[in-house]
Amino acid sequence: MHELNRRSFLKVAGAATGQTLLGARTHMLAAMQSEAAKPVAANDQIQIALIGAGGQGMGDTKAAIQVPGVKLVAVADCYDGRLEHSKELWGQDIFTTRDYGEILARKDIDAVIIGTPDHWHKQASVDAMKAGKDVYCEKPMIHLYADGPEMIETARTTQRIIQIGSQRVSSVIYAKAKELLAAGAIGELNMVTARWDRNSAMGAWDYTVPLDASTETCDWPRFLGTAPKIPFNAEHFFQWRKWKAYGSGVAGDLFVHLFSGTHFITGSHGPTRAMATGGLRFWKDGRDVPDVMLGLFDYKEGFNLSLRVNFVDGGEESEGLIFTGSEGTMEIGGNAVSVSRVPREKEPGYTIDTFTEAMQKRILAEYREKYPVSHFEGQPPIGYEKYVAPHGYSDSYDHFKNFFHAVRTRQPVVEDAVFGYRAAGAALLANVSMERGAVVHWDPNAMKLV
Repeated sequence: MHELNRRSFLKVAGAATGQTLLGARTHMLAAMQSEAAKPVAANDQIQIALIGAGGQGMGDTKAAIQVPGVKLVAVADCYDGRLEHSKELWGQDIFTTRDYGEILARKDIDAVIIGTPDHWHKQASVDAMKAGKDVYCEKPMIHLYADGPEMIETARTTQRIIQIGSQRVSSVIYAKAKELLAAGAIGELNMVTARWDRNSAMGAWDYTVPLDASTETCDWPRFLGTAPKIPFNAEHFFQWRKWKAYGSGVAGDLFVHLFSGTHFITGSHGPTRAMATGGLRFWKDGRDVPDVMLGLFDYKEGFNLSLRVNFVDGGEESEGLIFTGSEGTMEIGGNAVSVSRVPREKEPGYTIDTFTEAMQKRILAEYREKYPVSHFEGQPPIGYEKYVAPHGYSDSYDHFKNFFHAVRTRQPVVEDAVFGYRAAGAALLANVSMERGAVVHWDPNAMKLV
């Protein structure tokens, strides 16, 4: 096993500042965005467009244009109100359209952000790459398993940059967690436990429907795309995550973040076996996806992953991952990662208090002859280390900074289509398992259901 003493453990903190508090040490991590940005020449400006201006799409765009040398020039959405609001936010000179094809036809657009419902991710991404645009596609990358190979192949043949939007893989917190695990901070990894709990209507996708929602203000046929053709339904349009026809449920919305983070930190390609259960317990409003889901996943690297999403939790919204190793635990929560290191005992221990005193003495004498010094006797655990991102840190900004760096340099992104497909493919195993009521198998290297 890799030996990590206290000195080498602290060394992996890098250029961090520490303070001692009751034996614990807290380190402030350096943020990527805190580094001074190099001046961007006028002819090096990246012009982008947004396709799908819902809450996530607009949030992505607000983060993207904070990166130096990036300018928004166009927005496409199927609701007129969002097109109008885009002009309110970013200027009347912003080109707006219901048809993203008009955006892809423009020569002055270098890259697009795709914030559409899941069932449009593949087609919008493929169309954009074939039109010569680089792509930032929101997670989950796929809605159906068949989407993945086509997106990967299109990126390969067109030589376009595509990055998937699970921003945690660009986070300084996750980078530190990856470094700590590789350095042996918790010994050999054997289990990961991850959760995402919500108890609010907005957290459960019960988004507000605008008062003017109608077939006049909403391009319903375009929104439906490949989904079943049904009469206009404003809830389906504005709360699409609640239906399988357009979204991927809690697995595609939230599990995929936890998979992305786990795969980035561990270097794994994905699970080989999955079992999931859950149900619709509280939000019985017509949706056809569960509001509670639990999943168990096996990894060939020798660890198991346990996931939980709960939309009926009684507490505050929270998310986090706990990595359990042979010599401690590592936990990610909020904008921090912490390690509690407790080396394993080198002796088996004993239970003798129910025996006679004579027998206790005999056993203890033989035990101490075999194990002269107790591993823990007089030695406290190595301790607790915490690494915190700076106040106001945004991994979304760093994810876009990585994306635009790749657009300029044509270097690989941190979360390409293969990584995105493996994360989404793993997450959607939970849906498949629930639908079948059975354990399902996945080949993470070939990226196929077995």
